[in-house]
Amino acid sequence: MHTTPGDFNRLQGVLADADEPLTAREIYERLDTSDDGSFENPHQVATVLGRRARDGEVTVIAEQPYQYEISDA
Repeated sequence: MHTTPGDFNRLQGVLADADEPLTAREIYERLDTSDDGSFENPHQVATVLGRRARDGEVTVIAEQPYQYEISDA
């Protein structure tokens, strides 16, 4: 799976609009219906967010299922 900075920007927008942490499935379902299809399933969403979590941009809440939120700067 090849992702671009724009892919994370779209995920970041969904998380920023949320009032609470979201699961990868919830984020996937909230992506615009006009999305170009760069995310084929929630697993791809989780992969991108997991990579960004290593850099501190995203917080992963390790519950079942995992939840994600934008990290405070």
